[in-house]
Amino acid sequence: DHSYRSKQPFIAINCAAIPEQMLEATLFGYEKGAFTGAYKSTPGKFEQARGGTLLLDEVSEMSLGLQAKLLRVLQEKEVERIGSNKIINLDVRIIATTKRQLKEEVQAGRFREDLHYALNVFPLQWHPLRERTSDIIPLANYLIRKHCQHKQPIVPVISPDAQKAMLSYSWPGNARELDNVIQRALVLQTQGIIEEEHLQITNSTTMPSEEKTKGTSKNLQIHEYELIEKTLLENEGNRQKVAALLGVSERTLRYKLAKMREEGYVV
Repeated sequence: DHSYRSKQPFIAINCAAIPEQMLEATLFGYEKGAFTGAYKSTPGKFEQARGGTLLLDEVSEMSLGLQAKLLRVLQEKEVERIGSNKIINLDVRIIATTKRQLKEEVQAGRFREDLHYALNVFPLQWHPLRERTSDIIPLANYLIRKHCQHKQPIVPVISPDAQKAMLSYSWPGNARELDNVIQRALVLQTQGIIEEEHLQITNSTTMPSEEKTKGTSKNLQIHEYELIEKTLLENEGNRQKVAALLGVSERTLRYKLAKMREEGYVV
């Protein structure tokens, strides 16, 4: 709030969620006719964030070629849309995040050393969620309110047993995993209370017995299929959205749908 950019645009982009061939156009913009499907001139995220802040989430997932282009923009403080020679001056604050150790990525040849130095001006190390247990429940409640906004008249609450399970879970995927878990739980709950079974989380260190696994595996599969079926119906068959809500890749979702058809489900 104290920055002069606080009232300016804040634009975020997940570099891991956009196909490589589209990421460059999304970042830098393009002119009409620059490539197949470019039906109108479109500003990129850098232009949209002028005067404000651009968040590059998972920046380490960029290809080396795109990293070189990003470095040039950072150094020159200007950008050119794809299909144009016009230079657009930029005044943008860049925040870059990654779950990887960039020094190791540089050593492995997957991340440019010069780009690492350009981004590493004021580094912040954020501790994993498992080391910030006091943040888990407040963050979960925030996510519930966020996803229920304008959608559900009653905002579900988290039961004591569910809270206990969340606090004992290791959260290897950190806040992003918590977000996916909450979204699934909101789909599963029906009485305004998120119970432990709605979370579907199990620590890898807690392995169920073989006998218990055999007795419950079929029920879990049926439950999973019903969840997929329900989520498909609620999202009008939008597989990309369903995959995101369920926390799986579209490829995994296609595989599960094929298995469901083999067992007689109409999907």
